[in-house]
Amino acid sequence: MLSTPLVVNLATLGPIGRVKKAPGTWGSVAGMGLYAVLFHHSSFLGFILLALMLAYLAVAFCDAAEKRLQMRDPGMIVLDEFVAVPLVFFGMGGYDGLVAQHGGWPVLLAGFALFRFFDVLKPFGISRLQNLPGGLGCVADDLAAGIASCVVLHLLLHFAL
Repeated sequence: MLSTPLVVNLATLGPIGRVKKAPGTWGSVAGMGLYAVLFHHSSFLGFILLALMLAYLAVAFCDAAEKRLQMRDPGMIVLDEFVAVPLVFFGMGGYDGLVAQHGGWPVLLAGFALFRFFDVLKPFGISRLQNLPGGLGCVADDLAAGIASCVVLHLLLHFAL
């Protein structure tokens, strides 16, 4: 069994989740780094497998952290945002992907802003996913926010540019 400090530190990404102002935003910033390092140049299948593995681990660690902290989806747990942000950019990576084709940083910033919008406001029934039990409820709404952001970003890139 893993120690409580280790579980909580993984779920809060160490000091990131303990930031007083907007820990979810900082967890999302860290998720942008995760995308850049592990997902940006991955293959289609590699992206899916890595996302599934990280989502599975996030559910487990968020569930354990919630139990050990005796809190339901506290703001300090930011592992859920961290693993969800790369989903925003599904199908856009690689050297000649949509991010590169449309100027790089503007696409990344738009994706980040969309994710924060969907993560904070939780429209389209995303808020109901928080009612799922334990770590699944903690992570599922963020995964849905990532997917919704991905769809909107793809539509924006297709129709606006």
